[in-house]
Amino acid sequence: MSANRQDDGGEGVLPTVVVSGVSMRYHVPSTDARRAEVPAGVGGLVRRLLGRPPLVPVDALNPLSLVAEHGEAIGIVGRNGSGKSTLMRLISGQSNPTAGAVYASSVPVMLGVNAALVPELSGDHNIILGCLAMGMTRPEIDEKFASIVDLSGLGKAIHLPMRSYSSGMSSRLRFAIAASVDPEILLIDEALNTGDAQFRERSKERMNELRASAGSVFLVSHSLGTIREMCTRALWLDEGDLLMDGDPAAVTAAYLDYTRHLTKGNLDSAAALREEARSTLVVTEIEAQAPGRRKA
Repeated sequence: MSANRQDDGGEGVLPTVVVSGVSMRYHVPSTDARRAEVPAGVGGLVRRLLGRPPLVPVDALNPLSLVAEHGEAIGIVGRNGSGKSTLMRLISGQSNPTAGAVYASSVPVMLGVNAALVPELSGDHNIILGCLAMGMTRPEIDEKFASIVDLSGLGKAIHLPMRSYSSGMSSRLRFAIAASVDPEILLIDEALNTGDAQFRERSKERMNELRASAGSVFLVSHSLGTIREMCTRALWLDEGDLLMDGDPAAVTAAYLDYTRHLTKGNLDSAAALREEARSTLVVTEIEAQAPGRRKA
């Protein structure tokens, strides 16, 4: 496992998520023939005849490993294209890694994925639809309906068609629905960046409740303040590499310093900061073991 966190040595505590040596490579079209991979045989011939651009490999995520424990809220920071959303898709099971494996103690709930909502329907009808899609019964929905509306902060807009909502309003409703099922593993991609201070406070309280019930939360956000306030641990990804894994204040401070140097055009100093962060990682191994035993 690549991490700079120290194991507490506890026994008998099973992790919620184990990411073991995972990497992800995509092949995308490119007009740069020098870098392109043109397959041999019939596939390459068909591609040339149809005039399709050749493909180039893109490493969205380089080999990394991590372990998420019960009660952790893990924030993920990094520039666009750093691999944050790719990692979330792999943990949620939406994509299969090119190499390595992801193990989870239960089915992860990806915000906005399990709650597949219909824009033409009103917010309240979408609450029922989304909750049914996640396996809740009507009595369970009735019991939690008011708390979902309250968490979303939509007020009377809950009765309007969802197509009339702003992107922020839609994200808040999706979060409220996804968080209503008490998932053991909840994945949130950017949704908490939207909304006012009251919504952020309500969502923080809800995340604390999920962690208190022995769950884990993964949160991708460009808001470093959100990461510091809501998370117990943070990951910094850059160009598909895991650079830091530890205290949110330390990770976000290092990331902010790095981006400031990039913004000012100080590429050499930024590269030095990146290498310094990566050098702090302690490489450990994830090993399979017999039931009832735990080994770091």
